[in-house]
Amino acid sequence: MTDKIGEKYINTDNEELNNICDECKEEDESVTQNLILTGFKLCKSCRVSKTIFPL
Repeated sequence: MTDKIGEKYINTDNEELNNICDECKEEDESVTQNLILTGFKLCKSCRVSKTIFPL
């Protein structure tokens, strides 16, 4: 659901912020942090492995 406040649209669905990694499907607090920083839902360990081995 989106709410219009002024001229900005705010997404009120929290399905993206569920702290579950897209790669390993484990729950980790760093998933939301990496989603904000990089745009990908990856935990710390998956982010490091994707950085070292980008296949």
